[in-house]
Amino acid sequence: MTVRVKICGIRDGAGLDAACAAGADWVGFVFFSRSPRHVTAPQAAPLVRRLPHDGPRAIGLFVRPTDDEIRHVLDTVALDGLQIYDTATRAAAIRVQFGVPVWLAAGIAVRADLPQSCAVDGLVIESRPSAGAQRPGGNARTFDWSLTEGWQAPAPWMLAGGLRPGNVREAVRLSGARAVDVSSGVETAPGVKSPALIHEFVRAAHGL
Repeated sequence: MTVRVKICGIRDGAGLDAACAAGADWVGFVFFSRSPRHVTAPQAAPLVRRLPHDGPRAIGLFVRPTDDEIRHVLDTVALDGLQIYDTATRAAAIRVQFGVPVWLAAGIAVRADLPQSCAVDGLVIESRPSAGAQRPGGNARTFDWSLTEGWQAPAPWMLAGGLRPGNVREAVRLSGARAVDVSSGVETAPGVKSPALIHEFVRAAHGL
């Protein structure tokens, strides 16, 4: 089984180049000001232009964005897709409005939380934020990966939250995921990507 890899929270050329060289399938750019991985459209645009034609696809992460916020980024940054933290209805509306592939993030704690329908292109499955969390997403926390075993997913999906080089193979084995998303697990400090860890993570995800 081939496992595809997304390296999220890219902020500089070193991280981008490492993701390309390691063979990542996607690179993510976070357009959310409260994240330590936040980038602006002018910061992201030159990084996306550096991507080779046959390299990773560029994904923009947005949290409860307005149409104007998305439009501002898309006017400057050549994104291949959007990762949306909002309701399923809002994500579907964004898909229609902008005509760009959309992945909807879904936080889960029990099997009943797994989406049974999907009106967009894909899902990002991660742990539900804890009470009082300042940011959405997995926040470097894993969940019981066996919850997704045998799940009849309504769309392609990727596993996220708390993944790192040392646990990604076990996560894939238990969850059945065919794609994985990592951010803090390949960093030496919040927002600081490690080229060595990026390479190690991709090798581990690919079972090498």
